[in-house]
Amino acid sequence: MPATPATPPPALRPYLTARHELLWEEANAFATEHIAPRAARMEGAPGRVERKVADLMAARRWFAVTVPAAFGGLGAGHVAKTILVHRIARVSAAAAAILQATLIPVGALLHFATYEQKGRWLPRVADGSLLLSIAVTEPRAGGHIGGIKTTADRSGGQWVLTGSKIHIGNSHLAGAHLVIARTAETGVRASQALTAFIVEADRPGLSVTDHRPGLGLHGFSASRLDLDHVRVLEDNVVGEIGQGLAVAQSSSILYGRPNLAAISLGIHEAVVATTTAHLKTRDRYQGTLSDLPVLRDRIGDMEARLRAGRILAYQAVHLLDQGLPCDADLINAKYLGHQWAMQSTQDAMELHGAQALDGDYVLQHLWRDIQHTYPPAGTGEIQRIRLADAAFDEDHIQWSERLAAETAWTRHDPTVA
Repeated sequence: MPATPATPPPALRPYLTARHELLWEEANAFATEHIAPRAARMEGAPGRVERKVADLMAARRWFAVTVPAAFGGLGAGHVAKTILVHRIARVSAAAAAILQATLIPVGALLHFATYEQKGRWLPRVADGSLLLSIAVTEPRAGGHIGGIKTTADRSGGQWVLTGSKIHIGNSHLAGAHLVIARTAETGVRASQALTAFIVEADRPGLSVTDHRPGLGLHGFSASRLDLDHVRVLEDNVVGEIGQGLAVAQSSSILYGRPNLAAISLGIHEAVVATTTAHLKTRDRYQGTLSDLPVLRDRIGDMEARLRAGRILAYQAVHLLDQGLPCDADLINAKYLGHQWAMQSTQDAMELHGAQALDGDYVLQHLWRDIQHTYPPAGTGEIQRIRLADAAFDEDHIQWSERLAAETAWTRHDPTVA
């Protein structure tokens, strides 16, 4: 794969500070030194869960990039988070997926946990001793949060959870899972029926199925969790009873969607770089394939999509860091970021001809990896529905505005004025 650019493109400068640019360089160097040598091994051993990469990122406190310094984190914000995921994804989308999957439940704790709960869990995330997963999706309900069947019932001052979750990112690395379960009777609206719980991975009755590799993202584990009368303490409730839908939705919008936009962007950059390098070195008609107007036209389309996707991804998280309402922008960055990267990847496959079909060629695993940024945090259909809500100016929660403006869910936090 061609060398990674050392500095951000000029179009991103309005969104970046000097600290961001240093982080960009650090992420590039890390990806070159630690990710690139492992990428081929990860791709060649899809049945193996990658653990070393997680340890290396944890040592840099990257799993706590948005966590305030008071809890041991970097306190660097959402643009910084996007830089890390984006630059790593350019070399390995699987490694970037390991990072982004823990960042989602971390966001939920930041917004909904009490000060005491943050003090118990976030410093461990920051020092790398605790990775988290978020467990929402279920075998029958898929991503339909209102259809969750996993139950949580009170019993003797504790909660007892029973049910199953699937496609749980970092399922084999996480020391605790943020589980969304039903705490109300059937018929109660989802906005009041669900609750979020931290469930430690060593709780009796909690089991994780063996790792089964997916189509792409080899090395990243996303398996099934089964909960058989798993008991957790009352203090493991995150947010209020009945607030689980808000915990899940806000985390998906503010963290999940921009994270996936960053992964799509990293893959997209790798696809364009791989394809232009191929065309520049392939001899044809006293020149190279890159001299042919018909192929330059295709590359021009790919480059246009890449540049637009890059601006969308960074502009949205910049707005988020500024505390401005930007839910639709985050949604759009995920939706179009995937769509454009997917189209460019298909174009690249065609421009490579038969070489794209070689099993060990980089483009093939890029094609497999980009498929994984479509379903999570809402499929394209869901994103379009939410964008239609914005177009019709229909009443809906702006999580970006609400959670930036409020210090709710930080009860008893002495650091809040």
